[in-house]
Amino acid sequence: MVRNSGVVAGNERVIKFVSLRLETAMSKGLFTGLLLLALTFALDPVYAKGPTTKITIKGPGITTPIEITDPKILADFRVWAGPGTSSNEEEGLIVNWSQQADAERPNGLRRYEVSFYAKRQEERLIYVVFYEYDSSIEQGYVYFPKYGEDWWRLNVGTVARGIEGHWFRASRTWERVARPLIAKAN
Repeated sequence: MVRNSGVVAGNERVIKFVSLRLETAMSKGLFTGLLLLALTFALDPVYAKGPTTKITIKGPGITTPIEITDPKILADFRVWAGPGTSSNEEEGLIVNWSQQADAERPNGLRRYEVSFYAKRQEERLIYVVFYEYDSSIEQGYVYFPKYGEDWWRLNVGTVARGIEGHWFRASRTWERVARPLIAKAN
C-alpha cells in the first residue's frame, strides 16, 4: 500500500487505538464498545458518501444490462437523497418522495432491477431498487426491498430509509431517462 496520504495513516492509528481499547471498552459496557467501532467506520474514507458513478438496468427483454454513466445524468439520481438522509427534496434517487408510499399499481407489470454504483476507493455496487412501468397511464413505480429480500442488507448498509418494503411513484426525471433506454433495449 502506498502511504502518501495522512488520511490513510491517520485511519490506521484510529483502527489500532480501537483494536487495543475495544476489549477494555466492551468490559465497561457494550454501548461504549459499539460506539468506538462505529467511530472507526465513520472516520474511514472508504465509507464516505460519493456521487453515483453508474446506474445499471436489468430485466425482461434486456439482453445486456443498460448502463448509464454520463455524470450530467447521474447527478439527478443520488443515493443519499430522500428519507433516511439529511436531504429534504421532492425527488431523489429515482423516486417522487412527495407522493405517498404504497402507490396503487396494477399487477403483472415488467419488473426491472436498477442498481446504483459509487466510487469510494473503487467503484462498487451500493444500492438496488426495483422499477415497474405502466404504459397505459405512463407511470413508473419503485420498490425498496424489505428485510429478508434480496438487496435489503446492501441497501440499509448504505442508507436505512425506514421505508423498505414499500412502493413509490417514480420521479418524472427518472421516467424521461429510463423509459427510452428500456424501450430501445427491448
